[in-house]
Amino acid sequence: MRTLASRKKTGRRHPLASAALLIIGLVAAGGASAAVGSVANAEPATTPHSQQLTAADGEQLFRANCASCHGLNAEGTENGVSLIGVGAASVDFQVMTGRMPMAMQGPQALEREVLFTQEQSDAMAAYIAGLAPGPGIPTEEMLDTSVVDAEGIAAGAQLFRINCAMCHNVAGAGGALTEGKFAPALNDIDAAHIYEAMLTGPQNMPVFNDENINPEQKREIIAYLHYLDDNPSVGGFDLGSLGPVSEGLFIWIFGLGGIVAITVWLTSKPN
Repeated sequence: MRTLASRKKTGRRHPLASAALLIIGLVAAGGASAAVGSVANAEPATTPHSQQLTAADGEQLFRANCASCHGLNAEGTENGVSLIGVGAASVDFQVMTGRMPMAMQGPQALEREVLFTQEQSDAMAAYIAGLAPGPGIPTEEMLDTSVVDAEGIAAGAQLFRINCAMCHNVAGAGGALTEGKFAPALNDIDAAHIYEAMLTGPQNMPVFNDENINPEQKREIIAYLHYLDDNPSVGGFDLGSLGPVSEGLFIWIFGLGGIVAITVWLTSKPN
């Protein structure tokens, strides 16, 4: 058997040297990948409460995250609409529901995890609002539904049925539209986002400005939707609140199926 000294003289490596080098390389590569991943997934830098983000900070955030579709000056491109004149309310709605930035192009932007803090969204909203006048973010007073009584909730229900139910369903369960689009369900939605959606008309939704539905009526609609959140269906199992579609299927499957089963059972008795 050759000694270690004889191996050194011949210039040959130990049989385990290649395996050791491979393991060291894999560990180093894994460490580097983890370090890069931690940097890429790091949370946005927080700003001390004493130093609020400004519209200038919002401009930088916009150019880094939104300009590729909406243009460097928010003038719009073939991939994104112009944001000049949409107002702060539109920015707050789109950003704080996770619809913007879009994950991918599609019939409409989908709600997903929010990527920005409220402070960052407010800074971008201030920048967009500074480009041209537009709807502002609603105040807490506008969103306070505690002052809406039962009569106001009933009025909100009537307003909702007249203006919104044809797309969102009378119970706010949502519904399908054309070309792969849909009206989202309105259960457990933040009051500010409901108000902003009425005010700005995102995507396929029409705009309900204060001339169409005044602030008090908007608050009554919000109170009605929150009433639906807190009060289950008094008629029993609501079948998803999808109306005649789910109810008709229930009748065909269980009602007609039960009749057929009873008929088979009755006709089998003489045999």
